Amino acid sequence: MSNHPVSRPRRQALGAGVAALVAPGLVLAQGAARTVSLVVSYPPGGGADLVARLIAPVMARSLGQAVIVDNRPGGSGQIAAALVARAAPDGSTLLLDASSFAVNPSLFPKLPYDSQKDFAPLGVVALFPNVLVCTSAFAARSVRDLVRMAKATPGKIAYASSGNGSAQHLAGALFERRAGVDLVHVPYRGGGPALNDVIGGQVPLFFANVASSLGHIESGRLRPLAVTARVRARALPQVPTMEEAGVPGYEVLEWNPLLAPAATPAPVQARLRAALHAAVSDPEVLARIRALSGEPFTDDDPAKVAAFLQRQREQWGTLVRERHITAG
Repeated sequence: MSNHPVSRPRRQALGAGVAALVAPGLVLAQGAARTVSLVVSYPPGGGADLVARLIAPVMARSLGQAVIVDNRPGGSGQIAAALVARAAPDGSTLLLDASSFAVNPSLFPKLPYDSQKDFAPLGVVALFPNVLVCTSAFAARSVRDLVRMAKATPGKIAYASSGNGSAQHLAGALFERRAGVDLVHVPYRGGGPALNDVIGGQVPLFFANVASSLGHIESGRLRPLAVTARVRARALPQVPTMEEAGVPGYEVLEWNPLLAPAATPAPVQARLRAALHAAVSDPEVLARIRALSGEPFTDDDPAKVAAFLQRQREQWGTLVRERHITAG
């Protein structure tokens, strides 16, 4: 290495060159001293937490630094989202949320963040269908049976959910609108208690997570009537989609977006997107997602990810207003 002094113009040129090299790897440049915090909006053991723990190790290998899962549940995801919205936009704090991210702007009039302006969408990890299940003693053997029964006895047949404004509540509300029926919504404090009461026969219907209900379906304690995606679930190939079962235009998917603070530099966002792409392309991660009946969201174009989020906001915003759904 030369010991000759460097002129100011040359120092400036060298500085610009180093900055250009470092900027695309800004997340990595500080990797020795820092970790990436993957803030999850729901508690350990839930679907969002499971997805975060699937992708974190592969993202860590891609980024060359630790990626830790930090669960910050509460407020239907508001606590975690507000934390990330206020975080330093350097790629060290990311949000892994659920489909409630697109519902909250319509459900809560005063969010502590702006879901469109405060975040840079990096991608969607995967799309997961739900499955409409009923108790084994319920008379309906198909969705068409259920629709006939519901029309004959409006306001009498109940479905459980994990709470007001939850994905299961919205799935039921959309079913009512598309099928032209009137059901009774029974909210619980969480999906576990709701599923338990459906299995126990207290409530006949539930729009269940495929992974959590699969064992009960296989044992015969629950009967699947239809999946909520437009294609059949890998884990339940014999179960029709809602459209196949006679409810046109019906689709409800649960999904997990990965987001950074809005001011995160474009080169840092690009590296984080690449790390996410590496994670969902990993054979073990992909196999696990598909075992849960999910499919990866393969398009990582930022504009298309943003468009997907906007379509979801519009779809659920319309339903929340039309059905007068509240969080209380």
